[in-house]
Amino acid sequence: MTEQSKRPQTTRAYIEEQIKTLQKNPDCGVTHYNLAIGLINEGKHDEAIEELRAAIDSSPTLGEAFVALGGIYFHQGDIESCLRLNEHAIRIRPRLCQPYGNIGFAYVQKGEPNKAVGYLEKAISINPDFIQAHSTLASAYFMLGRIEESIAASQRALGLDDKFAVAHNNLALAYMEQGEYQKAIEHCDKAVAYGFDVPAEFLKELEAHR
Repeated sequence: MTEQSKRPQTTRAYIEEQIKTLQKNPDCGVTHYNLAIGLINEGKHDEAIEELRAAIDSSPTLGEAFVALGGIYFHQGDIESCLRLNEHAIRIRPRLCQPYGNIGFAYVQKGEPNKAVGYLEKAISINPDFIQAHSTLASAYFMLGRIEESIAASQRALGLDDKFAVAHNNLALAYMEQGEYQKAIEHCDKAVAYGFDVPAEFLKELEAHR
């Protein structure tokens, strides 16, 4: 039997596997974390929170559990808890790139790009292939009026994945700001083609330049 065939084929099978493992070793923080990820994938956030708290109780240095818990709170609209949990993840796992990226994203969503930039740059310094951090950094630069830097950050994201829709949308906004309408149209069309929900008002604004 190959390694691939040993893996659970569905989220439900994965969850059941973790539950069985916990029955044998209920204090395994990593297994509680793995179960939580499966529950998150099924949209069962309340159950996932319980498992992540159990993971943290069992393994207080499991930075990934704090990151995942912060992600749930972010999607529930509790940005301050998201920031607090990711900051704690940094304290216990300073070389983990995700919490820096998450904090940067949260500050962008709060409209505080000046606070976001340093975290995003740190995330990228740890993992230069962290595509979401490049893209979020582009958004932060754009909000700060640093358009050329925003364009460069988006281009770095597209260098990692040329179908990354968010980066195309960011480039469309940046080029529109510079009055480079054809480039804006090109990247807007790519953002749409790759599944990004471009705001209707921006599409309407671009339409005048087609």
